[in-house]
Amino acid sequence: MELRDEVHREMALLRQRMPDVSGSIACSVDGLPIASDLAGEVEQAGALSSALLALSRRMTSIVDKGALEETLISGTNGYAAFYAAGPKIVLTVLARPGANLGLLRLEGRKTAANLAAITRRMSLTK
Repeated sequence: MELRDEVHREMALLRQRMPDVSGSIACSVDGLPIASDLAGEVEQAGALSSALLALSRRMTSIVDKGALEETLISGTNGYAAFYAAGPKIVLTVLARPGANLGLLRLEGRKTAANLAAITRRMSLTK
């Protein structure tokens, strides 16, 4: 199975576990989309996700808060959560207004960890 297929499968499982998720995208840290279930500007979302990941990692380092776990943006129409999925992937998860943020954090981190494991496994088999 290809990376794109496995990543997309994990994204589908995330939606099953958390119905308040309205979409997600996984992209490389360079901003190239790997898999997405977003409608619209996937390339732009990937580029902005990777830029936000880099800024968040830098800020976490500057203020001496350890390794980045997530960045959460709260807007009037819902949430966008960004997770480092290992050193090569950033996972962006969109959630509807009123979503359970504790569950979003748990499920987002779980999915990011699964994506990191998939990437490690696939790089070992090449």
